[in-house]
Amino acid sequence: MLAFTLKLLIAHIIGDFVLQPNTWISEKKRKKHKSKYLYYHILVHTIALLLLLKLDFSLWPYILMILLSHFVIDLAKLYLQNSKNERRLFFIDQGLHLSVIGLVVDLNFPFSIGFDNIFSGNFLLTLLSILMLTSVTSVVIKTLMSKWQLDEDQPKSALKNAGAFIGILERLFIFLFIVLGHWSAIGFLITAKSVFRFGDLSRAKDRKLTEYILIGTLLSFLIAIVIGLGYKYLITI
Repeated sequence: MLAFTLKLLIAHIIGDFVLQPNTWISEKKRKKHKSKYLYYHILVHTIALLLLLKLDFSLWPYILMILLSHFVIDLAKLYLQNSKNERRLFFIDQGLHLSVIGLVVDLNFPFSIGFDNIFSGNFLLTLLSILMLTSVTSVVIKTLMSKWQLDEDQPKSALKNAGAFIGILERLFIFLFIVLGHWSAIGFLITAKSVFRFGDLSRAKDRKLTEYILIGTLLSFLIAIVIGLGYKYLITI
């Protein structure tokens, strides 16, 4: 089952990423179903699948299922996408392709998802920790920091909500490092963030900004460490 799944995934990656130049993508966007590169793209997938499956033509119904669904999904994406939904459609497109691959694997090697495992204590504890590290902690820090107001507005060059995403990522990294027992990596993360924020921290004219950044960072790290330690303790009970 594993080898079969990996072959299908490798064929998908070769066709969708490795052997699909940007020129093909651009022309497919312009010409839609009239673009020859749409059909070249499907041909690449066909060759990759046949080679990786060692020309096992007994699998032709599944190969055909993958190729036809890939063509329909890609064509629908070409007609639906625009500048506003392009990123979202990319992930939907890949999700649909992977779902078809999962269906083909299941048809050949039936598997079942045990709901007892999904709703086990360990899984629920992990899910709770992730929710705490992302949504809950973001709101908590925002609420705590709201008592201080900075005089200057957010620079026009700054990315929207970038600070929140950075905080979420750093907390997830800290949680992962604690679970894996790599405490030294947390020190590296602090150093890396300090280097990247040096421009903000070195602005002597705005001591308030420096203190604001430090408080927010230390709060984020503290909460992530507490959640990580709590997870490690509870997971062993």
